[in-house]
Amino acid sequence: MSFRIVVTGVSGQVGGSLMALPPIPGVTFVPAGRGVLDLARPRGLAAALAALAPDAVVNCAAHTAVDRAESEAPLAFAVNAEAAGELAAACAARGAPMVQLSTDYVFDGSKTGAWTRTDAVAPLGVYGASKEAGERAVRAACPKHLIFRTSWVYAARGRNFVRTMLRLGADRDELRVVADQTGCPTAAPDLAAALAALAPRLARGDDLPWGTWHLAGREATTWHGFAEAIFDCAAPVWGRRPAVLPIATAEYPTATPRPRNSALDSAETERALGVEARSWRDALPPIVAEILAQED
Repeated sequence: MSFRIVVTGVSGQVGGSLMALPPIPGVTFVPAGRGVLDLARPRGLAAALAALAPDAVVNCAAHTAVDRAESEAPLAFAVNAEAAGELAAACAARGAPMVQLSTDYVFDGSKTGAWTRTDAVAPLGVYGASKEAGERAVRAACPKHLIFRTSWVYAARGRNFVRTMLRLGADRDELRVVADQTGCPTAAPDLAAALAALAPRLARGDDLPWGTWHLAGREATTWHGFAEAIFDCAAPVWGRRPAVLPIATAEYPTATPRPRNSALDSAETERALGVEARSWRDALPPIVAEILAQED
């Protein structure tokens, strides 16, 4: 029988990318959208999950609206923390492993250099705090867990920085972009490919190095540097290129403070689990091309 992996967040960037991958022999990815597993109502999740008979769960769903989370804290904690814990407990009861996606926003950005998986967490806002609470809930409930912190996720679908820049740049000759925040842009298809590479090992029941890991695109950059690269990719298609002016965080106030440095060190993950995400510079051009092709 096929090993059944229930995937949440299938309308999002990573979950959608995972469901779009070619079939894996012996593995079935079972989509569980909000109509099947409503993470905003955590108490009903155990029964709903049991009906899907999962052999493993990959939780890609989250309340990811960073600024809106400040005014929707109960919802953010329900989805990102309580629901994650309920899914993990249900997995543990079945002896099933759980894979949970988390975020660079569990860190406060104060470190010089990339964050390692053992660095102390100190989220700055509700979004980061709710995701960090979700990490703790998963660890407490399910011994066989893999938590992957990632950062600056982008894809040809959904809401993300690349799509926003291309939308704005199509109509403007000049944009102002923050240049004093650093992170590791991560292509959702690369995350999905890494998760899929683990699926046969989960199906075999391999004794994986369970725990919390970092999985983000190689190389750090600023939002300004990322925007420059996006427009470098788009310019040959557009026949023009917007100017990108660097600005400070203080010139672009948001409801939630962002970590100044949220670059993640994924080297240990590559060594221990054999999965990785490419450099964002390699992953970006085909995604920009796909987005632009959608607009034709």
